[in-house]
Amino acid sequence: MGGRKFAVFLCAENSDYVVNNYGGYYGVYVRMLKEEGETWDEFKVARGEFPADDEIAEYDGFVITGSCSDADSNEVWICKLVVLLRQLDAMKKKLLGFCFGHQILGRALGGRIGRSTTGWDIGVTKIHLQKSQIFTSLKMPHSLSVIECHRDEVTELPREAEILGWSSKTGVEMFTYRDHIMGIQGHPEYTKDILLHLINRLSNDSLIEVSLAKDAKLKLETVEPDREAWKKLCTSFLKGGL
Repeated sequence: MGGRKFAVFLCAENSDYVVNNYGGYYGVYVRMLKEEGETWDEFKVARGEFPADDEIAEYDGFVITGSCSDADSNEVWICKLVVLLRQLDAMKKKLLGFCFGHQILGRALGGRIGRSTTGWDIGVTKIHLQKSQIFTSLKMPHSLSVIECHRDEVTELPREAEILGWSSKTGVEMFTYRDHIMGIQGHPEYTKDILLHLINRLSNDSLIEVSLAKDAKLKLETVEPDREAWKKLCTSFLKGGL
């Protein structure tokens, strides 16, 4: 797999905590996905930094991160990202999206995004996996636990998309589109300390109630995400091992 080239589309602003401990969100994704001999770049798309048209052909795949923005927003950078994702789809580039990235892929491919009717999902959630060759080939269990922090979701799948996972909170936790695009609503790249810091930020900014934050932090003490299994799945998909 040496010599391959990938890029992260950063859709959020880095927090001081993540910068100081992980080198920014870019560092979080690279820790999970990068292998020896690969080149990984970063485009801060939320700040309007996009690859040039003559650059994108150089890349084998792209990762779309989470964000505090709404995937159904008409902010300039979000609309520009939708156009780019459609272009990359037409080129059959590998695309892997997490949380906001999962949702914006759904939008770009013709699906619908909206507020969850069950409210925020914050914590470690069990994802029930549909029967699929993807999971069989990797000898995955029937369910995987993943860190979540969202209140929006894919409410309608794009045509030709296949649902791969669901939970008691969210109907579309994971989907694939043809053989080159995958969306995951959760955050396989997150550690529990990143989530704890994010919970505190959301609570301090009055984006979630104090009671919700307290309950989420208590539950985190008793559960663990299946980070290694998610790493295996994401790496295998992005790099053509499935």
